[in-house]
Amino acid sequence: MTGEGLSAGLRQTLTLAWRSLLNFKRNPWELADFSFQPILFLLLFLYVFGGAVAGSTEDYLTFLLPGVIVMNLVFVTVYAGHGLNTDLTKGVFDRFRALPIARWSPLAGRILADMVKQSWCVLLLLVIGFMLGFRLGAPALGLIWMLALLLVFALAMSWVMVLVGVLARDPEHVQLFGFTALFPVTFISNVFVPLETIPEALQPVVAANPVSLLTDAARGLLSGGAVWAPAAGTLLWSLGITAVFAPLSVWALNRRLARS
Repeated sequence: MTGEGLSAGLRQTLTLAWRSLLNFKRNPWELADFSFQPILFLLLFLYVFGGAVAGSTEDYLTFLLPGVIVMNLVFVTVYAGHGLNTDLTKGVFDRFRALPIARWSPLAGRILADMVKQSWCVLLLLVIGFMLGFRLGAPALGLIWMLALLLVFALAMSWVMVLVGVLARDPEHVQLFGFTALFPVTFISNVFVPLETIPEALQPVVAANPVSLLTDAARGLLSGGAVWAPAAGTLLWSLGITAVFAPLSVWALNRRLARS
C-alpha cells in the first residue's frame, strides 16, 4: 500500500470505518448483539442480586450501572479482533494491499468503527439506566469525562484483541480466546460487589485490576466519590497495554500479510 499523505490517510480511514459500520445494514443481528446483551446483563444482575448485595434494587443500580458499562465495553473489544480476522480470512486485506491507500488505514478504520460501536453501547446502557431510575450524583460534565476515559481504555484493549484477531485461525477462535481471557478479568473485579466483600487473598488482585480502577473512576464521575486516583491508574494501564500490544499487533499483522 502507498500512502498519499496524512490527510488522505485520514480520509481513507474514515471511509473504511464507514464500511465496517455499514455491516449493520447487511447484518442487523450484529447490532442486536451490541444492544441486547448489555441490557440483559444489567437487568439480570440488578433484579437477581440487587436485594442481596445492596438491600434494594435502587441502591444497587447506582453501584452496578457503571460496572456493567465497563464490563460490556471490555467485552465489545472482542469484535475488533473478530472483524479483523474476518477480513483477513476472506482476503479483504489482500484487496486493500492492491489499492493506493495508506498501509495503516484499514487497521485504523477497523478500530475507529469499533470505537463508535463501543460509544453506542455506553450510551444505550446509560439511557436504560436512567429509565430504571438511575440518577446522577455528580455534575453532568462527568458523563463526558467518563466516556472519554472509557474510550481510552477501550482503545488499549482493542490492541489486545487485534493481536488475537491476527493470530487466531478463524473468527470463531477469536471469540473463544477473547471471551475466555476477558471473563476472569471482568469478574475478578469490583464490577458486581464492593472490594471489601471479596476474600482478603483476592483483594490486592481486584484492587490492581484495570477493570476495577476504571469502574471506580466511572462511579466517581457518575455518582460522586474518588476520581483522580482510579482515573490515573486506568490511564497508566491503558498506556502500558498500548505500548506492549500495539507494536506486537502491527508486527504480527505485517508478518501474516507477508506470508499471504
